[in-house]
Amino acid sequence: MTNTVPSNADAHPAPGAGDFAARASAVAKVYGRGDAQVVALDGVTVGIPRGRFTAIMGPSGSGKSTLMHCMAGLDSVDSGQVFIGDTELTRLKDKQLTRLRRDKIGFVFQAFNLVPTLTALENITLPMDIAGRKHDKEWLDTVVDTVGLRSRLKHRPTELSGGQQQRVACARALASRPEIIFADEPTGNLDSRSGAEVLGFLRDSVRGMGQTIVMVTHDPSAAAYADQVLFLTDGQIVDTMQGPTAERVLERMKGFDRPAADTARTAAGGGSTSGAAAR
Repeated sequence: MTNTVPSNADAHPAPGAGDFAARASAVAKVYGRGDAQVVALDGVTVGIPRGRFTAIMGPSGSGKSTLMHCMAGLDSVDSGQVFIGDTELTRLKDKQLTRLRRDKIGFVFQAFNLVPTLTALENITLPMDIAGRKHDKEWLDTVVDTVGLRSRLKHRPTELSGGQQQRVACARALASRPEIIFADEPTGNLDSRSGAEVLGFLRDSVRGMGQTIVMVTHDPSAAAYADQVLFLTDGQIVDTMQGPTAERVLERMKGFDRPAADTARTAAGGGSTSGAAAR
């Protein structure tokens, strides 16, 4: 049984349902007009369960990054509702939204986004320093040790490898104890070994710290670190997979390359690929 709600409004959990760190209800997002119009999200309804690692996958242009950006409050929606916990983002003014992102959401991006003049430790604590919040030393020590940066805290980004820089970015996201972390292709700029290390740290933060993580990725091997995978195509969630493996995810992704009718049957459970995913 899955806590993730399929993309239909009738199955959407009632607002305030405590099992979800983030929720979207009938969210639509359209870019452009006329012949240039692109429907990025087409009435998406989904709940992201607390304390779990969720991956979002789909073909290029499927809407996966748009969904993440809308749920993280980085982009507005044209219609529908988005919640972080019990707070509806779509009702917040700009200053309120900025404060919520700062206090309740962590971000990890493909580009490490570190300040080159600051040490690793200073980069980790920067959001809290800007907000004027005191550091929880015990928690900060736990985060630093989890991502294996104890010996590199005084080094600046140029003195760190790509994998170490991304670990700093992960530690920065974890340090303020956010309700949820959104990671957009976090291993896209890393080699396979460094990428595996970063994904391992993200997974460990879920299992050992109770963190909630949502990750957009195109890589089936990366998705295999997650507890569940949401599959998008044409701006809609068409499938979910619990306990993913790289092989099962790859097989499901191949379905998006089939003719439309075959893909629709597969997503509805009529094909062998979807049957494997359901199991």
